Amino acid sequence: MKVLVVGGAGYIGSHVARLFADKGHGVDIVDNLSTGSRDNLFPDYGFFEGSILDYPWLLGVMRRGYDAIVHLAASKAAGESMLVPEKYSLQNISGTINIINAACEAGIRTIVFSSSAAVYGEPKYLPIDELHPQNPENYYGFTKLEIERILAWYDRLKGLKFAALRYFNVAGYDPAGVIHGLEKNPANLIPVIMEVAAGMRPALDVFGTDYPTPDGTGVRDYIHVSDLAAAHLAALEYVAREGKSLTVNLGSESGLSVLELIEAARRITGKAIPANIVGRRPGDPAKLVASSATAKRLLGWEARHSDLDTLISTTWRAYRRSLKLD
Repeated sequence: MKVLVVGGAGYIGSHVARLFADKGHGVDIVDNLSTGSRDNLFPDYGFFEGSILDYPWLLGVMRRGYDAIVHLAASKAAGESMLVPEKYSLQNISGTINIINAACEAGIRTIVFSSSAAVYGEPKYLPIDELHPQNPENYYGFTKLEIERILAWYDRLKGLKFAALRYFNVAGYDPAGVIHGLEKNPANLIPVIMEVAAGMRPALDVFGTDYPTPDGTGVRDYIHVSDLAAAHLAALEYVAREGKSLTVNLGSESGLSVLELIEAARRITGKAIPANIVGRRPGDPAKLVASSATAKRLLGWEARHSDLDTLISTTWRAYRRSLKLD
């Protein structure tokens, strides 16, 4: 298939694009490079630099003839979304509507969409499955849920088939070491830990040690980015083969605590990694763990690289290489 990966120069998108190309699919990239990196582009890709907010330009790209779109272009900082919702309305909702409309106008009928576990909000039960109530606690999660609803309507009205992939916490880097372009201004825990280990930050904050968890810190479900890329490929193949849309969770089905991640990083990097204990952040649940049973059943997918040491070691290798620490 010929696939257009929107946001393909970014952290997740670069892993998705590389896997698709390695599996024999033609890959073109659309990215504005606001958070993506040229280091993540390869000679066997076509690359179009521009904004999904520019509809005529986007439509022109899509008219080059694609079988499917993988859409990973979004603003994703949950905290920021509560402060500047207009940015998230424009980029996530308006931008995605442009992608969907341009796809339909260009005759593209398959899209894989990067959704998020943020659509669920505070967990009512664990593990979280796809039937869990959807009540986002931040505007970022709201945008993802609204896009899922829009996609469902376009399926009914326009025949646009989609896979909505609800990620849990994505981490790690390509185990083969091919991809090493770092995220710009990362907000997630593992990249922050790496920046402390690399001397880019003096310390990190641990938000609360009084949760009802084994070590008192928050527990999250971490999925390796290469496992996530494999799920995108399996989802696209499913939608193309079955002609049906689907919505699935993607997680490792196990939880790792903040302190577990920090201690593993200290062991693997050999760095002190100073950490300050501070108060809880409002709205942070004690534990989030996915059920990925639907993805296993429908896609034959499972997490293969999402153990603690692989998550940390592949990330540290990417930081060492990108920052020339060796």
